[in-house]
Amino acid sequence: MTRFNPALIKIKFLLPILMFLAVSCKSKKDENKNGKRPPAAVAKVDGFIVAPQAVAQNIEVPGSLTPFEEADIHPEISGKVTGIFFNEGTNVGKGSLLVKLYDADLQAQIKKLQVQLSIAGKTEQRQSELLAISGISQQDYDLSLLSVNNIRADINILRTSIAKTEIRAPFSGRLGLRNISTGAYITPQTIITTLRQTNRLKLDFTVPEKYGTRMQNGALVYFSIDGSNKSYLAKVIANENDISQETRSLRVKAVVDKADEQLLAGAFARVKIMLDKNETALMIPSQAVIPQARNKKVMVYRNGLASMETITTGIRDSLMVEVTSGLKVGDTILTTGLLTTKPGSKVQINKTSPQPSPSGEGAKSE
Repeated sequence: MTRFNPALIKIKFLLPILMFLAVSCKSKKDENKNGKRPPAAVAKVDGFIVAPQAVAQNIEVPGSLTPFEEADIHPEISGKVTGIFFNEGTNVGKGSLLVKLYDADLQAQIKKLQVQLSIAGKTEQRQSELLAISGISQQDYDLSLLSVNNIRADINILRTSIAKTEIRAPFSGRLGLRNISTGAYITPQTIITTLRQTNRLKLDFTVPEKYGTRMQNGALVYFSIDGSNKSYLAKVIANENDISQETRSLRVKAVVDKADEQLLAGAFARVKIMLDKNETALMIPSQAVIPQARNKKVMVYRNGLASMETITTGIRDSLMVEVTSGLKVGDTILTTGLLTTKPGSKVQINKTSPQPSPSGEGAKSE
């Protein structure tokens, strides 16, 4: 029967430990002999050279196109329609006759008064001759003159009433759909059609409260509409004199001159407002910014090492962000390896991204 030897078992367990310690001591001795540790691997990253470029601070707000002038056409008096002199959807000039109402009764009254005026005028003339030779009193002549003036006043009243039977365009523009037919009896509440001035349009939009002071008369804004790639120009002509309490915004109105056929009243517009332009802004890729709890940082390449720098940012667009402090022209920042690179570690710039061409489009305030 084989017996277990406790001493032999201890040797079997201790032998691997002793071999590991021997190797470790030899490695430490070799390290002490050389006087330095093995060199660490150098991280290869991409960089971006900071350079000045022109950038504009823009905001984009929704707006709506409206006619420069718009009116619902109503009659001033009630009456039967005897004639319609316009076509739907056509352009008309100011003063053009649109609708005629029945006025035969008024015309008859005028003819009656014109006969009376003729007789009263002859009577006044004869009495004027008699007054010259003291054939009648001044009072008798004044009564005949009063009769002439009264008849003339009545004729003018009837002419005014007849003019109200003619509905005319108050300004030049395009007519909408008509809501009446010949022979219909209409009242002042009846909407005959609508008239809109389309060669000029208004652009209504609102801006946040902090930009309200920028919207002075004469300021230029740009806008676009759905279905068109063109950019249109509008000039601010007025704004409200107070800030809306509900939205904390200011309502602004601009005019669009020489509107083309693609611009229709009621269309939705995307209004772009250029606020400030900086010709020497320092723009860096947004991906290079490392957000912190209280500030923002970037990793900067300095003398072969990675250095963490605190920055402050300004306006930004979809790809770039402006740096207002913390960097200077010529600095190289890291755009890759930000999660694995530690401050003070050695890095090697693999490639440098080219500076993008300055555009400033779509920049907004942070």
